Amino acid sequence: MRDFVRLTGICLSLLLAVAANAQTLTTADTGHFSGPGRAARLVTGAKKEGALTLYSSAPVDVMSAVTAAFTKKYGVRVELWRAGSEQILQRVLTEARGGRFAADVMETAGPDIEAANREKLLQDVTLPVAAELMPEANVPGRPWIVSRLSVFTVAFNTRLVRKQDAPKSFDELLDAKWKGRLGIEADDNNWLMTASDIMGEARSTKLFRDIVAKNGISVRKGHSLMANLVVSGEVPVALTAYVDEVDKLKKQGAPIDSVFLPPAIAMPTAAAAFRRASHPHAAVLFMDFLLSEEGQKILADRNVVPANLKVQKLPVKLALMNVPKYLDENAKWTKLYKDIFVNRTR
Repeated sequence: MRDFVRLTGICLSLLLAVAANAQTLTTADTGHFSGPGRAARLVTGAKKEGALTLYSSAPVDVMSAVTAAFTKKYGVRVELWRAGSEQILQRVLTEARGGRFAADVMETAGPDIEAANREKLLQDVTLPVAAELMPEANVPGRPWIVSRLSVFTVAFNTRLVRKQDAPKSFDELLDAKWKGRLGIEADDNNWLMTASDIMGEARSTKLFRDIVAKNGISVRKGHSLMANLVVSGEVPVALTAYVDEVDKLKKQGAPIDSVFLPPAIAMPTAAAAFRRASHPHAAVLFMDFLLSEEGQKILADRNVVPANLKVQKLPVKLALMNVPKYLDENAKWTKLYKDIFVNRTR
């Protein structure tokens, strides 16, 4: 009897040790599961956790469709908090400084997610689905992975500019026929930085200064507003429209179309799991789903440009903004952008 009690005690201790170990798993563990049983381990763990919390800057209807599909597939509930990128970053930093870690996954604009990374809040993960993404989407050792893109395009009103007459390069905008017909968004300094990286800073700066000096430019705040001003004809040609905004209006029958002028530039939005996620299995499982062909198709069906090449159907190769450089040099490019397009100094 004494041996039985002793054996029972040993078994109970082992079970408690296993349970304690299971409870101490973090995204540093779940984010590096591998082998044939990887998916099953994540699903089993996520079902036990039962839920996850997601902070996302995607439009509510877009991310709600993704989370609903995820819940239907896995039976894991998603608490979605939707806000602008800057608001998400501020909330994440405030919570972390207060020792509170409410979110499991963050999905927002590249500069803001990189800012969270610099605070050591995010966990690098290894996802098999990363092999399906555009090469620039996943950098080894970097904790965030590109999930969707804001792609810049030149939009034009089809009643005022025929498709065959649309510009084929930015140099063509020096032509006097574009005088008084050009517009640009007020804060696209990230676009200017990336264009300068590719074209060369001296060349790009001179080119855009010359375009503004010769033909003028209308500066407007907001990409949605800009696209609608193209539709109305108030701004016949917009240099920095978002292709998803254009495509949505085009599908609705509006007189708008677009062309990609080299270089075709995209600003990345990315997803990342938090180091101290309360639901480490569900966090990684959700990232798997979001970046999968299934999850990315949900984005594409709602006019969002996905990072998964099985779904992304753009006619050009994209140049992604260098996010760390943008954070480091933001003040420089903000000033230069305003000098060229807003203040129009020579």
